[in-house]
Amino acid sequence: MRILLVYPSTPGTFWSFKHVLRFVSKRSSLPPLGLLTLAALLPPEWDLRLVDMNVEPLTDAEIQLADYVMISAMIVHKEAVAGLADRCAQLGKTVLAGGPLFSTGREDYPTIKHFVLGEAEEIMPRIIEDLRAGTLAHTYTAPGWPDITRSPIPRWDLINLRHYATMAVQFSRGCPFDCEFCDIPGLNGRVPRTKTPSQLVAELEQLRLRGWKDMVFVVDDNFIGNKGHAKELLRAVIEWRTRTRAAMGFLTEASANLADDPELCDLMVRAGFKKVFVGIETPSVSSLEECRKLQNCHRDLVETIQILQRAGFEVMGGFIVGFDHDGKDIFKRQFEFIQRSGVVTAMVGLLIALPGTRLHRRLTLEGRLESVTTGNNTEASMNFRPKLSREFLIDGYRDLMKRLYEPRHYYARIRTFLSQQKPKGPRLRLSRTDVEAFIKSLWLLGIWHRGRIAYWRLFIGSLIRRPRQFPKAMELAILGYHFRRVARDL
Repeated sequence: MRILLVYPSTPGTFWSFKHVLRFVSKRSSLPPLGLLTLAALLPPEWDLRLVDMNVEPLTDAEIQLADYVMISAMIVHKEAVAGLADRCAQLGKTVLAGGPLFSTGREDYPTIKHFVLGEAEEIMPRIIEDLRAGTLAHTYTAPGWPDITRSPIPRWDLINLRHYATMAVQFSRGCPFDCEFCDIPGLNGRVPRTKTPSQLVAELEQLRLRGWKDMVFVVDDNFIGNKGHAKELLRAVIEWRTRTRAAMGFLTEASANLADDPELCDLMVRAGFKKVFVGIETPSVSSLEECRKLQNCHRDLVETIQILQRAGFEVMGGFIVGFDHDGKDIFKRQFEFIQRSGVVTAMVGLLIALPGTRLHRRLTLEGRLESVTTGNNTEASMNFRPKLSREFLIDGYRDLMKRLYEPRHYYARIRTFLSQQKPKGPRLRLSRTDVEAFIKSLWLLGIWHRGRIAYWRLFIGSLIRRPRQFPKAMELAILGYHFRRVARDL
């Protein structure tokens, strides 16, 4: 059986990092972990070919050689999948499609006749049997939340690791919280399911044996959704990296209550976690209560961020504007909060009603839902009728993003972060690509690009006052180039 697994091209978004990948001579920020895991569930004797269209083009010849084409996609891939589905149909190839895009939007793809809805682990034996018999059903629906201790090690051999800036692994699925705008409770459930520590360590060991020494994104919906299991994993990772002298570092997503557990913070830092993305959302308590982000309501969010920074993390923050309870001063409040907290990587998005969320259902009942979404939450558009003027929100959002990533404000935020962060944990190596990126930044950011005076102020100040943090300062300066381009193109 010849199976072609295809990951569609991702449009330029906040997290695509497409404007800085050339600094590090990479083609994509992350590998398609879902397809790599799916490949490991298929019979080992089958002939598999994986094409990540963010890394290489897909040829008609590759499609024609396949017995079946498998596509995995998120909502942000909506337009790319339409073209891909049409190509496969024109070439007479059967497509089996899965992923979040198809859980709610499969009716938009009439040329795709077969879908997998939900997580695939428990239904793959039936799918494999039907593939062999040539009797694929129209829809395969996961019966519930599978036991992910049965999930295999991803097929890393199907990709060239050198094309990617960061690797990806997954320890858990699901999040115990129920924020109104979030689709995770519907997709993965509210009871976090975890792999065993030995299982994830085995995945990391495979990456190490393949020569990976850079960052690894633990892509969990909420890494600390089950704190007890997370601590067990971290102790195992610490033992593993001590034994093997593994060089890789980690980043992940976690809720703000991470700051309430010093032991958990310490274990994460000792295990090599350097960055954590936290959904802050808004400084408006009434808006937090509206969206049921209750875990953020009764705390000083600036102090929460500073606790995590002092623990040794770089905190990346998610922020949202457009809640019903947002006042006209929301853009001013968001800007001041972000600058004061030192969240350098601040992903601000207009509120979007994603399919399958409680927000989507509420707005539908209220008659306020107006369109579907592209899934790009840093796109200057809204798919519902807001309480504040739409024009006010979109114009204010564009202005906020430009102000946040204007060199003077961005570099000031880096300095705030550096003054608060306490570098801890294992030091990560400086790779050849890191050095190349630094040399390229000297020309582009230090000579050619607007903001060069602010760049040199950061360069000299960090080198003299905080030499241990100098590589981090330069990394953030380079990332700022991408964020400015994203803000400019809104």
